Amino acid sequence: MSAGDPTVTTLLVTLTGRDRPGVTSAVFDALAPFSVEVLDVEQVVLRGRLVLGVLVTAPRDEIRLRKTVEKVARNLGMEVEVESGAGDNLPRRLGRSHVTVLGHPLPARAVSAIAGRIADTGGNIDRIVRIARYPVIAIELDVSGTDPDMLRNALAIEAADQEVDVAVQPAGLYRRAKRLVVLDVDSTLIQGEVIEMLAAHAGYLDEVTRVTAAAMRGELDFAESLRRRVALLAGVDADALDDVRRKVQLTPGARTLVRTLKRLGYQLGVVSGGFSEVVEPIAAELGIDFVAANTLEVADGRLTGQVVGRIVDRPAKAEALREFASRAGVPLSQTVAIGDGANDLDMLAAAGLGVAFNAKPVVREAADTALSVPYLDAILYLLGITREEIEAADAEADAEV
Repeated sequence: MSAGDPTVTTLLVTLTGRDRPGVTSAVFDALAPFSVEVLDVEQVVLRGRLVLGVLVTAPRDEIRLRKTVEKVARNLGMEVEVESGAGDNLPRRLGRSHVTVLGHPLPARAVSAIAGRIADTGGNIDRIVRIARYPVIAIELDVSGTDPDMLRNALAIEAADQEVDVAVQPAGLYRRAKRLVVLDVDSTLIQGEVIEMLAAHAGYLDEVTRVTAAAMRGELDFAESLRRRVALLAGVDADALDDVRRKVQLTPGARTLVRTLKRLGYQLGVVSGGFSEVVEPIAAELGIDFVAANTLEVADGRLTGQVVGRIVDRPAKAEALREFASRAGVPLSQTVAIGDGANDLDMLAAAGLGVAFNAKPVVREAADTALSVPYLDAILYLLGITREEIEAADAEADAEV
């Protein structure tokens, strides 16, 4: 009979206690003489406390195996439980999802509420692991038995109530196959809005801010709002663009996000309703592959108040995503789009994963998932990349310098 036969007797050996080097090898050394087959292994360490579970086929002399494992546990100063059963693990139920929960902090009540909503939808939590400890706490739950869309809707409501971020993605290979990440620029890749910084030079900051806010809320057509705002910049010295570029501050975590994705072989793009005169140097500095942005008209060393060429508005952002994907040789299903405003909605909808980053309510509601933490590298956790992996890669790169 095969080990997967549900009638085959199996043993679950669970060892708990203070972790130390050699525990895992000692347990398998004890099992080796019995010629058992290893069907499953799970090990976790929390603050120096180890839990090791090993599922094996039962040997002929089950009693002697139990005594042998118990002796090993005593010598290690640990506790062991050996439970007899039948067959391998039950297959996970259909409707599989990855649920990422982020908080700063992450209260126990929030985790309790999220777990409760998963159960309410008929889902089962198969596995939980922490993937980041700072600057936010991030945990990932593997869930089965419930429709991902239904789960996303239920957890979005609970996340808002608990003031944490929860992302739900269907499980499968495509999550790890994302190969192109495209970001909005203003208030996403960088802090603030470039046009407002330029407006400060012209003395029209209040007027521009009001129009910007209306456009971001989706109350005003973006192209028209841009024309109105740019018109207010007429006569501003073109040197103001250099001054603004020097003052631009990246969003916390932006460099880490780009650096890590580039190491993993991702291609990156930025698509902006802002201006190429500011965006392109930033993209070049970061090593970003693709850029789409508006261009300001300059005459006699001053801004004319006009935009040259087609405006990069809501439809154009989605078109830029498709163009970048085509040039990168990546299907749209393997793309990630990140933005915060209403003019990002088409781009977020077209991508394989659309992420609303510190976004307006209309964007949060429409996107696949939303993040409210102020750290752009939290996007990495949605892709299954852990903080430890990020730090290890940085340390390795530093050692090579």
